[in-house]
Parts: sequence; structure tokens; C-alpha cells
Amino acid sequence: MTTPRVAVIYSSPAEHDSMAQAGALLARFGVAYDESCLSPHRSPQALTAWLTDLETRGIEVVIAGSSGSAALAGIIAAHVAIPVVGVPLSGGAIHGSDALYGLTQLPSGVPVAAVGIDNALNGAVLAVQILAVGDPVLRQAIWQFKDDFEKAARL
Repeated sequence: MTTPRVAVIYSSPAEHDSMAQAGALLARFGVAYDESCLSPHRSPQALTAWLTDLETRGIEVVIAGSSGSAALAGIIAAHVAIPVVGVPLSGGAIHGSDALYGLTQLPSGVPVAAVGIDNALNGAVLAVQILAVGDPVLRQAIWQFKDDFEKAARL
């Protein structure tokens, strides 16, 4: 069994379908990942336990999706030294804008890379690019992905 390199996490079961894009793309690249649904507000102790051994489990990047204030990504980023990619998810009265603003307004020293609203696919692409910095096989796969993307855009 391959050790997961990426953790995909979201705060509510209702967000699973949106975040499934990330898992599908990671699988396409052959990047092992684990998936969790933990709310920082409804299950803070479970989230704390999940955070304590994140890096020792071999996780190199976290993709965190949530709606509303998007607190999940910021909380994770405050507790780890690995990159966190935040995926703002639509929901509520302003359709994900609050989540996007929440991700981009974190305090200095707690960076989270934010992708577009509901764009877990780009969250996964960014995670693979981060991993590809030290992985020539993934770097080649990212280049192939980009070449294929460009060819498809010309059709």
C-alpha cells in the first residue's frame, strides 16, 4: 500500500461531491491521498487528533475545502509546516465569496494558497505541482497534463 502524500479534507458531508474532483485528479497522477470529513466547529477534538500526526504520516500537502468562513484551511495552516491549499466552497447567501475572502485574509504567517470557488480540481493541480518540485516523474506528468490541456483547448 502506498503512503498518502496529500490529505484532502472538508468540513461537511455535503461538501464531498465538490471535493471529489481533487481526489480524482490526484488518482489520475498516481498520487496517494487520504480523505477526511472533519469540522473545526462540530468536531474540534477529532480535528486536533488528525492534525497531531499529519506530517509523521507522510502528508506533504493538504487540500482543505469548506464554505462559510473557510476556517478549516486556516486552522490547519496554523498547526502545520507543510503547504495548505484552500478550496472555497459555495454555500450560504453569498455563494462562496465569504469562503474565498476568508482564505485570502488570514493573518501574516499563516499562508493558505487559495483557488477559485468550487475549484477543487485546481487545488489538486496545485498540490501536484508542489510535489513535483522534488519529484521528476510528477514534474513530467504535470508537463504532459499542461500539453494535453493546451491541445484540448485548440479543438
